[in-house]
Amino acid sequence: MKAFSLANNTALVTGSSKGIGHAIALGLHEAGADVVFHGNTAKPDTMPEGSLFLQGNLLEPAGSTKLVADAFAARPNLDLLVANAGSFFDKPFLEMDPETWDRTMDLNVRATYFLCQAFAKELVARKRPGAMVLVSSTNGFQAEEDSTAYDSSKGALVMMTRSLAIALAPHGIRVNGLAPGLIRTPLTAALGHSARSKHYEKKILLERLGEGEDCAGTAVFLLSPASAYVVGHVVVVDGGLTVGQIGRM
Repeated sequence: MKAFSLANNTALVTGSSKGIGHAIALGLHEAGADVVFHGNTAKPDTMPEGSLFLQGNLLEPAGSTKLVADAFAARPNLDLLVANAGSFFDKPFLEMDPETWDRTMDLNVRATYFLCQAFAKELVARKRPGAMVLVSSTNGFQAEEDSTAYDSSKGALVMMTRSLAIALAPHGIRVNGLAPGLIRTPLTAALGHSARSKHYEKKILLERLGEGEDCAGTAVFLLSPASAYVVGHVVVVDGGLTVGQIGRM
């Protein structure tokens, strides 16, 4: 179905050197898009031939705006954005300190906000329509133990998705969100096959942790003409984790 094709589009995916972002970037490429990969460290080993990689630290005050400027300089036809970069730095609430809180909010919230602003400014200046996907988390809807700063940041992204959708719709820029559940990534690797992992598998209706690839199709849909009338929604991709209250015993 041509409505799902991204053959005439160019996308920037932040935090795409590994994990969910990398899987999404590969999915966009498979759908036909020219993809700009981004990471804070080294270029990923698996990257399609001809794709561009930009290195940049989004925790730096001008990190977001610099990345967007570099991306447009290299790929002037950019029209799609996946704001995926983020991380988890939490400690128990009674041990939380301002530095850890600020680091969480600076990366997960501030950097995303100004990344989207800089990207939107470029599209508006070029009178070009586009689409954005903000990657939040099921933690934006349901709290988790010892995750107060992360949960707060992901909740902010859920509302940011809706707020930016209102701000940018008049410019022909659609904004939606993607909220992954428990996905196997470098951040969740410590779970392994632990008792906690087994507990989650019982809670998830599909009885398995998700893979990064499970998020890619949703991202393609939200950026493609197939979702042309979808604006301001956050699609949960969690295998049914948040559907039931208790899960299997």
